[in-house]
Amino acid sequence: MNPISVLHIDLFQKGKTTSDFYFNTMKNHLVVGHSHIEKPHRHDFYAAVLFTKGTGVHEIDFQKYEVAEGSLFFLSPGQIHSWELSEDIEGYIFFCSQEFYEMHYVNQKLKNFPFFGSVSFPRKLQLDTLELKKNIKLFQELGKEYQAKNLMKEGMILSLMSQIFINATRLFSRDFDPLASAAGLSYFKHYQDFENLIEQHFTEQKSIAYYASLLGISSKHLNRIVQAVVQKTATDVITERVVLEAKRMLMYLDESLVEISLRLGYEEYSYFVRVFRKSSGMTPTQFMRKYKA
Repeated sequence: MNPISVLHIDLFQKGKTTSDFYFNTMKNHLVVGHSHIEKPHRHDFYAAVLFTKGTGVHEIDFQKYEVAEGSLFFLSPGQIHSWELSEDIEGYIFFCSQEFYEMHYVNQKLKNFPFFGSVSFPRKLQLDTLELKKNIKLFQELGKEYQAKNLMKEGMILSLMSQIFINATRLFSRDFDPLASAAGLSYFKHYQDFENLIEQHFTEQKSIAYYASLLGISSKHLNRIVQAVVQKTATDVITERVVLEAKRMLMYLDESLVEISLRLGYEEYSYFVRVFRKSSGMTPTQFMRKYKA
């Protein structure tokens, strides 16, 4: 079984002294990175992609999104993605390392942005005409700063990136009504804490009661929070994280299905298969046939 390659920013940096940030137009990026990005792969950095022309399909962690004018995508480290794009595709793309951003913004973590920190949030925003123009301007300014040798260059790059991330967060909060109110923001903070705990414990702990206890709230209230933020149950979110990890393992680990189910905390393989099938609509074996063909 061939492992999914993990790409580093260095692969795309020709003649650049820093490997913490990268910017390009989509046309140039597809030429520079063709040998690396033509197959499903993962990154060890954060990425944002804005499409301004063309069509296609962008698959992120086995979820397919339509690509069109105004499609804005966000990718976190570790996510598996690939795309099929039309020949007339145009747009902009940038990468940044976690260290580059968080070294300057000590109190603002990249994972605090919903599209980077939550596996349950969509990775795509479809911008209207006004928002597209606003983002094109920001991306173009980012590109100019990347190519220039200006005083306080890094500071300007970080400022422009932050504007893109904050604008996107506001658009997400508009789509997810509960996040727009003060109570909704409190719910979202609880939800982020819930997902952070899942990330630490999902291979051993699958029960709502366990996570509610760590958060100091009741299982009923945790379900209420999750329903308000992502319109799912807490069990759905836990299961989706486990199944996502299972899919990643099936793609890049040379281990048996039984070994993978044990890694994920399922001593009974048949139960793991039932959980996987209920969440993804196919068995692990069918999943591998589909994606390893």
